[in-house]
Amino acid sequence: MSKGRTRFTAGLAALPWIGPVLVLIAAIVVFPAGYMIWTSTRDLSQYGQDRGPAGLANNRALFDIPELGSILWHTVVWVVAVVFVTLLLSAALAQFLNKDFPGRTAVRLAVLVPWAASVVMTTTIFYYLLDPDVGLANRFLVDIGLLERGYGFTKQPTQAFIVAIGVAVFVSIPFTTYTILAGLQSIPAELDEAGRVDGANSWQRYRYLTLPQLRPAIAVATIINIINVFNSLPILQVLTGSIAGFDADTTTTLTFKLIQQNRQVDTAAAMSVLHFVLIISIIAIYVKVIRPADRVDS
Repeated sequence: MSKGRTRFTAGLAALPWIGPVLVLIAAIVVFPAGYMIWTSTRDLSQYGQDRGPAGLANNRALFDIPELGSILWHTVVWVVAVVFVTLLLSAALAQFLNKDFPGRTAVRLAVLVPWAASVVMTTTIFYYLLDPDVGLANRFLVDIGLLERGYGFTKQPTQAFIVAIGVAVFVSIPFTTYTILAGLQSIPAELDEAGRVDGANSWQRYRYLTLPQLRPAIAVATIINIINVFNSLPILQVLTGSIAGFDADTTTTLTFKLIQQNRQVDTAAAMSVLHFVLIISIIAIYVKVIRPADRVDS
């Protein structure tokens, strides 16, 4: 029996087991994506009435938006800044939580709090903490003399965008930390001991022994964070949604602005397709460059 025939037979034998999963994937991933692409080629009224095919008109309308270039740039800054800072802080926190110290269990549970809480609730708390009139953070800064009066951290596009990055990092750290911590705990203790015997200092052991072993865990954390941050609407909507214009928009907020404010459902669908292509391309490039599945030699 040929090798191809054997694989085909094995695939058929596995079909009853993987069939439900394939149906689920088709229902919640393939169909919505296909419907989104189809919608982007239709001429829809403000109320969603299909008036016939539109071809690429919606895509051309999308690129006619003067602010699209700056919105794409905001998206790049948003994703790169949040993912990079999250990975950096989470790697340090995971290294700390991997040590044996009194109260470690309580600290590990405390780290989970931002992840367990609602993102909208967490973001709203930060929004009111930084309110220039009633925010506790602003009052504290005024009381200690750092500010003369309350500062509008969330009232201007640039400042609000920076605050949004900080909140996104805050809510992303728990998942990323635990993912890296799981990777740390899978590394044999003998590897670090061997480094000590060879005279390597702490940084050298982490750089050349621990970090390469963490590559799969870091890759998983990075991909999940890219997807989450790219599609993160609640944080940006709460912190920058009240700011007029496109000065703090990303592709996600622009999509919802096209739907809610402009009633351009078809153009929003075209924006969603562009958004989808961008995130798939970024993840594909990342996986190609990093190659997380490659074997790591110890």
